[in-house]
Amino acid sequence: MPELPEVETIRRHLAPLVEGRRLSTLEIVDPRWCAPLAAADLSAAVEGRLIERLSRRGKYLVVELEDDVHLLMHLRMTGTLLYDPDRSQRYVRVVARLDDGHELRFCDPRRFGTGELAIGAAACESFLAARVGLEPLDGDLDGAALRALARGRRGPVKPFLLDQRRIAGIGNIYADEALFRAGVHPLRPAGSLSRTQCDALAAAVVAALRAGLDAGGATIDDFRHPDGVHGAFQNEFLVHRRAGEPCPRCGTEIVKTVVGGRGTYLCERCQRPPRGARVRRPGPRAPRAGRSGRP
Repeated sequence: MPELPEVETIRRHLAPLVEGRRLSTLEIVDPRWCAPLAAADLSAAVEGRLIERLSRRGKYLVVELEDDVHLLMHLRMTGTLLYDPDRSQRYVRVVARLDDGHELRFCDPRRFGTGELAIGAAACESFLAARVGLEPLDGDLDGAALRALARGRRGPVKPFLLDQRRIAGIGNIYADEALFRAGVHPLRPAGSLSRTQCDALAAAVVAALRAGLDAGGATIDDFRHPDGVHGAFQNEFLVHRRAGEPCPRCGTEIVKTVVGGRGTYLCERCQRPPRGARVRRPGPRAPRAGRSGRP
């Protein structure tokens, strides 16, 4: 799933190409992309408007158009935005044509990605505030902020990190990498973290996200840059998807477990489990079901 570094990589690539251009047409091939809003209504609201800025909040890309109109896009699991891709590109859900003849294509094999419309800054902020929490790369995430967010939380720290309403942009990859960097076991109750652990984890989250951003994001399945190039952070993972390999710190075998329903990778020596924790190892994978067309 594209996480903060992947979405920010797309934003940085596209911003100089689309800012100052006019959105000539928005062809919504799959109306479910913007449901329950009618595709024709969304297109009518944005077509012909100047793109003033391309911004990001958490995992949302926000196309800021003239007259305070905002188009918010979420890539979800397998979505990507491609700039002038080959016309044979599959899984096209939306085509945005610019006034200079170039186009963007929102491609999404599993069709989970979404488009939303917000009219006015207040409506846009209200939409995002209900879904997106603190931005970790804006300087607001430190040990004190993390400790305040975690206070009283009895659930495991990994699902806590994945809750977009608390800290924006962290997904499965960067949660694993941050917890390892901080030496925190993913099953430790979030509210039980010490001040020192909160300081270490906040710094580790920022470090992991910045490392991913510097590498252009991670490509495991579908993520690509707008020009089709893959990210490279998967080559720098410390623990994620490295089960059976030696820990880069101590040499102990990295294991895979399940936390909050998500595949989780860790070193059981560097990340000591909390007392009484039961580390569940996943069983053999069932045959993969066919891709569903419904989001």
